Amino acid sequence: MEQKELRELEKRCIQEEPPFCTAACPLHVDVRLFVRQIREGKWDAACATLKKTMPFAGILGRICDHPCQLECKRREVGDPIAIGALERACVQLTGRGGKVRCLPGNGRAVAVVGSGMSGIAAAWDLVRKGYAVTVFSRTDELGGWLLGLPEKRLPREAILDQISELQQLGVRFDLREDAAANLLETALRRFEAVCLDLGGIDYPADGHALDPDGAYGVRANPVTLQSAREASLFLAGLACKRAHRSPVLEAAQGRAAAASIDRHLQRVSLTAAREGEGPRPTRLYTSLAGVEPLPAAVMADPEEGYSKEEAVQEAGRCLHCECLECVKTCLYLERFAGYPKRYARQIYNNESIVAGHRTANKLINSCSLCRLCEIVCPEDFSMADLCRQARKSMVDRGKMPPSAHEFALDDLRFSTSEQFALARSEPGRDPSRFAFFPGCQLSASLPGRVQQIYEHLRGALGGGVGLVLYCCGAPALWAARDDLCRDTWRWLEERWRALGAPTLILACPTCTRMFKQHAPHIPIESLWQILEKIGLPGPAAASGPPWSGRSPLAVHDPCTARGEREMRQSVRRLLSRLGCAIEELPYSGFLTECCGYGGLMAAANPALAREVAARRARQSPSDYVTYCAMCRDSLSASGKRVVHILDLIYPSPGGEPPARKGPGWSQRQESRERLKTDMLARLWGERPPEMEEHRKIVLEIPPEVRELMEERRILVEDIQRVIHHAEKEGRRFFQPSTGRWLACFRPVRVTFWVEYSRGEKGFRIHSVYSHRMQILADTKP
Repeated sequence: MEQKELRELEKRCIQEEPPFCTAACPLHVDVRLFVRQIREGKWDAACATLKKTMPFAGILGRICDHPCQLECKRREVGDPIAIGALERACVQLTGRGGKVRCLPGNGRAVAVVGSGMSGIAAAWDLVRKGYAVTVFSRTDELGGWLLGLPEKRLPREAILDQISELQQLGVRFDLREDAAANLLETALRRFEAVCLDLGGIDYPADGHALDPDGAYGVRANPVTLQSAREASLFLAGLACKRAHRSPVLEAAQGRAAAASIDRHLQRVSLTAAREGEGPRPTRLYTSLAGVEPLPAAVMADPEEGYSKEEAVQEAGRCLHCECLECVKTCLYLERFAGYPKRYARQIYNNESIVAGHRTANKLINSCSLCRLCEIVCPEDFSMADLCRQARKSMVDRGKMPPSAHEFALDDLRFSTSEQFALARSEPGRDPSRFAFFPGCQLSASLPGRVQQIYEHLRGALGGGVGLVLYCCGAPALWAARDDLCRDTWRWLEERWRALGAPTLILACPTCTRMFKQHAPHIPIESLWQILEKIGLPGPAAASGPPWSGRSPLAVHDPCTARGEREMRQSVRRLLSRLGCAIEELPYSGFLTECCGYGGLMAAANPALAREVAARRARQSPSDYVTYCAMCRDSLSASGKRVVHILDLIYPSPGGEPPARKGPGWSQRQESRERLKTDMLARLWGERPPEMEEHRKIVLEIPPEVRELMEERRILVEDIQRVIHHAEKEGRRFFQPSTGRWLACFRPVRVTFWVEYSRGEKGFRIHSVYSHRMQILADTKP
């Protein structure tokens, strides 16, 4: 990923955009944090948050005209948060506290003419930057128009306290009764730069003595506040009207003038990177779904303002605006304790590492690539694209750890090998008009149902129905192994043409997506839409609605069916024909959630995959129904009662289909292989090939060991290979006290260890494990 790409991605995540209140504040006070601290009763911390951004919080906190309140998101559901009243309560109920830190003196002198809000704010910022500041005022008291405010609103003591703080920082005050114009001319002669506080000057009655020709007060750059006539003069308070003063805007203009003076004297650009100053719009999105309208907390004494208890109550209404729409809906994003902008940076840094430990591998490989984040994001940020791109980059550069997706890719190789791969026209119908493509996972999970539905299609569709057993290559795509994906589609393309280019009938939503993405020229139809047209098979029609009178079934849509509206509707209409009352889950249809298998999440992060499946399973107490074999098996592994729609079309004579657990990894491969051999024998009269020697070994595997094998992704055939090699070569260890053998074998890239003993019919397995180290025998004497 290039830096430019990273920047573009980061911009699309709006989580770090300022909340509406902060964006509307001319000083950009962190209102969200300030209110949260009050809600938590952290008054000193709240006061520190105010003072971090607000000059003279002791004054401004009492008289701020709070434009932030007008933009408060809370106003859309009740009253806006009384931010101004909370600021006032904070400065009234806490001490002065906190030491002000200043930069060392830089030996440069500047002046401020006028001691109103803009003037003292400019002086505050300039002295903290290391400048020697002198404030000129033509009255014998400091504070300008602030002195005219009612004592109840702004006590004189608060003004004196803040002026005293300025003096302690080294600001000098020059009080004189000279004409205003003389003050300005004097300051311009004596100092390197001057800030003129137009809001803090007592204008002469004729209005001209200050600036007879209008050169200073009328023409100034609206961004830099630099006078059009004098480069060293900066004007503050330009937008402030006497009748409708905005104290916070005046303070912001004083700050802007101070920033311009600093840039002017440092001889750097006065205009660069200033678009963020003052009130500005924000791109932040905050959902109000489920927010209850609430009125503002009532003050017992409006003149005194909020008490601490009342302030805490009022702060408790704050929505603490943020986006996090993707994090709210995706457990994967939540568990890595961040949001897409942070993740983009982590992934970029991970890719940039030349040598050392890559800490973001699990983040990159745990995404299910379901794209729900992109759908709920106001800016269409796709973690799926980001993670898929990062995976591809790491694979192409040889940086992807082999453990991440190896088991899934080995399973893909099995499904595209001669043990499962098959492409035949219907016997006596060559070419066939259609071909059934059940997919590798349905064949692994429900091989018997595959045979039944295939027979129904043959009987109901004219023109012949062929059979294609293969994988669509989704694991290769998810693992960013584009080479394996190309090989998969090359085989499919060749076999499809050899069959006479039939229309493929797909049972799996993932296969549907893959065909549309990789072979859009191949005509496809959904099995469920076909069943709508040709009708349900005999067993379902003869036995009547199998679910009639039972509780509703909650429909789980596979995430790969997100864009397949007609497929989703067909499934629901079929369920209705089957007599099923259905229920929609909170996230369904276009907004459905992943079951935890997609994107190879289950391979790279099994614990997270289990958690994702369990959360999905908790969204309704009802039994679930789905039309994806892996969704059914993933959800059932969490303990949820889940039925595949084919279980309803072909109801079992006994037992509850939803209570059936999914097959283990070994059984999945055995089911695919058995499906192929059964179909070849029954339809085409072909005998299966001779079984390999190691597969003839009979194993006795206790349930606890099978559970261990599932967790560690160890297949029955892996164990058979180890024992076959150990027995044939004699390479094994014997433990006399237990009578057990311990052997290892490395068929490809993983070393498998098996502890076993001889049983009545074969070998009894006591424990298994594996690792990636290679065991080398030392044959030297």
